[in-house]
Parts: sequence; C-alpha cells; structure tokens
Amino acid sequence: MFKLFRRLLPSAPVADEAPARVSRPTSPPLPDELIAPLRRTCWRPNVQSGDDPLRSKFSGTPAATPGESWPACANCGKPLQLFVQLDPADLPPELTAPWGSGLLQFFYCTSSDPHCEVDCEAYFPFAKSVLLRILEGPVTGAPGPPPPGDFPAKRIVGWNRQDDFPVAEEISGHQLSAEDVDALEESGYPIVGDKLSGWPAWIQGVEYPECPECGGAMTLLFQIDSEDNLPYMFGDAGCGHITYCPTHPRRLAFAWACC
Repeated sequence: MFKLFRRLLPSAPVADEAPARVSRPTSPPLPDELIAPLRRTCWRPNVQSGDDPLRSKFSGTPAATPGESWPACANCGKPLQLFVQLDPADLPPELTAPWGSGLLQFFYCTSSDPHCEVDCEAYFPFAKSVLLRILEGPVTGAPGPPPPGDFPAKRIVGWNRQDDFPVAEEISGHQLSAEDVDALEESGYPIVGDKLSGWPAWIQGVEYPECPECGGAMTLLFQIDSEDNLPYMFGDAGCGHITYCPTHPRRLAFAWACC
C-alpha cells in the first residue's frame, strides 16, 4: 500500500555538480546455490552529453509524431519535462523490450507554480501530471521549442550489466537466514541509481502498483534515482520506478518514494 507520508520535502531540480547516489556492489559473501534463485540482471546506462531526438536518452528533445506540439501537463498546461526515452533498438541484446515496438517516453511536470507534483500526488502511480506513452508510427524530432529550464540531454550509448538482488521484504520462501539477508544488503543490493530491469531499490517498502486492467502486480522496467542522470531530486533523496504489467506490457506506471 502506498504511504501518504512518503514526502518530506518538495522535489526540485538540482545543480549539475550534485553527486549521484550510485551503488557499487560487491560480490555477496554467500554460496551461489543459496542466492541464485534471487539473482536478476540489471543494466546501468552509460551516457554521453548530447541529444538525438530519435534514440534512447535522458531529457532533451523528445521524438514526436509529425505536427505534434510539445506534450503538456494535464493539470497546469505547461510543457512537460522529458525524463527518459527508450528505443527498443538501443536496449541490451539480451533484453527484449517488454512493451514491444515503439519509443517509450516518460514525461514529468516540474512546475512549482502550480506545484503539480504535490497537487496531483505525482508520487503515486497514474498521476495526472505524469505522461508515460509508447510512440508508434512515423516520428520526428523537435515538437516545438523546448520548455524553459529544459534539462540537458544525455544519450544512452551503452549498458553495464550487473547482478542484482532484492530488499529483505522481497525475500520469502528462500533458505536465507537473517544474517544472509543482512550480508546481501551490506554488499550493496539492490543496486541504487538509474538502471534497467533488476530489483527495485525501495525506499519505504515494497510498493508495486496494480495494473488497472487486471489488478496484477506490475514489475520493474526502469529505475530513476535522484540526482543520477537527471538533475532532479524526488522529495528527500527519493527513488522512482517505471513499471509495467507482465500480462498487459504496454500498460505503464510511475511512482516514487523518499525517506
């Protein structure tokens, strides 16, 4: 259940030089046969400054359909900030895009007047000030001038593959002692920072959204952490997750939590 006290401070853009909260995990000091059932693969993005409207990236100019205007917030009407765009062709070769074809785009309203993040409770899934979509068909770049304060673009040019393990609350039915679970956490798992797939680095507890079509639990697609590849902080050093429904993989959600 999503907690109403998740936010202590308003989210806000942060300076480019703000340090990233990035995990540098070590190999768990546990027998492989003990932890193998919990292992998932995640991919940390390798980025370069620069923009390409039609490829995978953080921020910058989004791809658009011909003649389309820059996507606007459904609450305040101001241009939305592109946070992430993913092209299936740019994903790791071992991973097929769960949503199939088309560009996945995640837009977020960063307006402070009105403060749409608060007014629309954007930390909960399916908020009015958030836009998640899959862009199909012929696409172009530059759907109009970028909004004021548009974040600098970072192209995703590769992926760093890593093993990932869950938080203690997601370890059930496995032959792990409390000491084993502590050892996983002390080794740096689950991995924090921006990542594709793997296990969510929950802040306040396990909070998978429910698919509005079938009611099933959604699963992690992409984790967006505060101050990693985006100059933005979710509340008080929060962490957000794009999730999808395994049964209806084009049904997407975003939510975040903080300390």
